Amino acid sequence: MKKFLAMILAGVMALSLAACGPKDAPEGSASSNPPAGSTPVADDDFKVGAIYITSQSDVAGYTFQHHTGITTAMKNLGLDVDKQLLVVDNVKDDDDTAIANAIDTLAGQGADIIFGISFGYIDAMADKAEEYPEIIFSHGTGFKANDTNFNNYFGRIYQARYLTGVAAGLKSLEMGNNYIGYVAAWNTEYAETCSGINAFTLGAQSANPDAVVHVNKISTWGDENLERQAAQALVDTYNVGVIAQHCDSAQPQLVAAENNIFGCGYNSDMTEQAPNNHLTAAIWHWDVYYQTAIQAAMDCAGDASKFVEKMGGNAYYAGLAENFVDASPLNTIVAAPNTEEIMDAVRELIVSGDWDVFSGVKLSYKVGDDGKVEIIKTDADLKDNQGNVIVAAGEGSVEDGVIKGSMNYNVEGVDAPQA
Repeated sequence: MKKFLAMILAGVMALSLAACGPKDAPEGSASSNPPAGSTPVADDDFKVGAIYITSQSDVAGYTFQHHTGITTAMKNLGLDVDKQLLVVDNVKDDDDTAIANAIDTLAGQGADIIFGISFGYIDAMADKAEEYPEIIFSHGTGFKANDTNFNNYFGRIYQARYLTGVAAGLKSLEMGNNYIGYVAAWNTEYAETCSGINAFTLGAQSANPDAVVHVNKISTWGDENLERQAAQALVDTYNVGVIAQHCDSAQPQLVAAENNIFGCGYNSDMTEQAPNNHLTAAIWHWDVYYQTAIQAAMDCAGDASKFVEKMGGNAYYAGLAENFVDASPLNTIVAAPNTEEIMDAVRELIVSGDWDVFSGVKLSYKVGDDGKVEIIKTDADLKDNQGNVIVAAGEGSVEDGVIKGSMNYNVEGVDAPQA
């Protein structure tokens, strides 16, 4: 049913994008990877604006992956990044005045669409979308939107988290160390972070049922010093063998390398930062969204009020099946045996729509002498770490609205002090 609904949604989006015809495009401007139902155009007058929480020159992590996604999408659409991308970076997400000023700057420079990539930008963007109805506003994560020129976008990153949890669990089993660390920006305060911690833990436990995930929360989306301190504290306090993360930089992976243990990164592939210690990362292919959004904005240039309609709704949400999220290529020189084969089998199961992470069916794995992976499904209650049943054995997955917006509990196996 989920797969069927996803196909319908994709069809609706394709029709809506096609309904607003593109401008005349110069010969040879077609994209190498156009969104379904659209014809890429090169529009020399079109301007893309972006507000980043850290520097656009970052070489790994959150801002890096968004910037890569935007520039990739623009190049695919025949746009000149040097001339048509406007960026205001290092804008902290707890300073509404700075965020508003950044938006005013981009508006003054002629931005046709403005992307804000941090959760904390949401209120300022909502206000400015009303102040500038001729500009399209698109906010990364969050819940606020309108029916005209302001939407939000996120994805099923929990699916990729589960895959990285499998890699972590197998490595912990190989090491004989059941303790896994997790540096988290937040936990139950936001469904985004909470669902990620839970999915990672379920993935780790599918490979190592005795795995315990110790969470160290830093109470900010990104602070390299705090990320480093939190990772080292997990090593010192719990003697963890693997460190995962939901924070912006590669600092937890660097700490893992310095302590001769292993890690799972986030946002971008962090193997380059810790080549002998990084296993894999939950990553975003942001260009999948940015190309769709920029194309829709160009097709409807001059009428920002039609953007949400052209996007098929005010909330974009996609996952492994759409290649929007995934686990980065496994670092096979450090991963436990058969990790890649098991991750591939789980990925195929999720993409098929036959199973999803937060259901009353748990997975385990058996590898035959021929190297083929058998996924074993077992009906079992999904419980929080207080013993409450969230999903009864054999029942379907937690609803999307909970995963995206209201999940506020940790599953069994998560050790997460709330202070």
